[in-house]
Order: sequence, then structure tokens, then C-alpha cells
Amino acid sequence: MAQNPRHSLVDTITDFMVPIHPDGYKFVGIAAALALFFWFMLPFSWIAYLTLGILAYVAYFFRDPARVTPMREGLIISPADGRVSSIERVRPPAELGLGSDERVRVSIFLSVFDVHINRAPIAGTIKKSIYVPGAFLNAALDKASEDNERRSIIIASVANEDIAVVQIAGLIARRIVTFVKEGDSIGTGERFGLIRFGSRVDVYLPPNHIALVNVGQRAVGGETVIADLKSNEPERLARQS
Repeated sequence: MAQNPRHSLVDTITDFMVPIHPDGYKFVGIAAALALFFWFMLPFSWIAYLTLGILAYVAYFFRDPARVTPMREGLIISPADGRVSSIERVRPPAELGLGSDERVRVSIFLSVFDVHINRAPIAGTIKKSIYVPGAFLNAALDKASEDNERRSIIIASVANEDIAVVQIAGLIARRIVTFVKEGDSIGTGERFGLIRFGSRVDVYLPPNHIALVNVGQRAVGGETVIADLKSNEPERLARQS
């Protein structure tokens, strides 16, 4: 694909400006109203500057950047931006209906500064959508997968492999939003939900498949390949430097 030979300063600024997801419009509106109120009532005061900072952060939190998603069949793509906090071989929770065979679970921790739009790791049909009420523990803890409030979706892929994606609320996150319902079709990398504010997303791979990422690695939602169902590649070794 040919590149545009012209890239002006305006283009650079435009590229930096990321759209806000519609789910964040009301929060940005509330923050903007507060900022305008305090700048009108108390101009140049510390609280006026504080409300401006809050407005900037809320707009930043709900940013929804475009992503370039690899489309080869068999690739499992990261559903979220964040740090790979754990990769474990576990029996999936009974609520998922995935049987008792152990599966590799890849957990991605989203800080309050990460993009919080969640994307489908594989194309297919939403087979199940399961909401489980629970606690609001630190999402980085292993037991958050079983104890925290969460929303699980099971995607039946075209290759008849079930992939489970679990949105997990955290210490600060109090609202899980899912855009899809059972029976919907979804493409790889398409947006399926978000979590407000700070959270974790777990992906349960099909049995006998491994992760191609490592603990501590930064994942980019909709772009980073976390597994390949058509590859016999062994687990990757990594080092931190």
C-alpha cells in the first residue's frame, strides 16, 4: 500500500487527536459543564484548573483509537490494551460451560491510563453472554477471575472452537459495558464492550493451545497476536531489559 507523500504539521496534529467513544460523551459533557461552571465562578483558581484536568482525563479515558487487526484465520488477537499480568493453565469456571479440561488463560490488566475499549479476539458468533455479580477486588489479583463482578462472552469461531473472553471489574471499575448479545455475529478486532475505570480481561484459549505472549508484555487491543490456533510454535521465551 502506497504511503501519502504529504504529511504536514496539521496531519501530525490530526493523527494525535483520537476520537472519543460515544459511551463517554455524557461523562465528557458532565466534566465540561463542571469546568465551565468553575471557570465562570472562580476563574484561575485551583479548583478551576482541577476541573480542567478532570475534563482532559475523562476525554483521554474514553478515547477510541483505530486499530490495524491481523485477519489470518486461526489468530487470537488481544481483546484489550494493557499488561499481560498472568498466563496460567486452569480449569475454566463452570459458568462458562467449557468443560473441565484445562485451558491456558491469558489475563490482561488495564490501568486507568489504558484504552478501555474491548475488542473481539476472533471472528464468530456470540454463543453465550453471562453476567456474574461479585466483589470489586484489585483486578490484578488472581482471585479476581472468580470473585469479582464480571461479564463473560463465549465466541463460537468458524472453526468450531469456543473462545471465552471475560470482562472483570476492578477496585475502581464499577461498570462493565457490553455492546453485543447472544446470537450476534462479530468480526476479529470489532468492539464488543468497555469497562469503567481500570479493569482486567481474561481470555481462555481452546484446549491444547498455548499463548504466544509473555507475562509483563504490553498488549494492544485489536492488534497483538496472543495465540495462533494453526501454529505448532512452542511457547516463547522472553527477557525483560
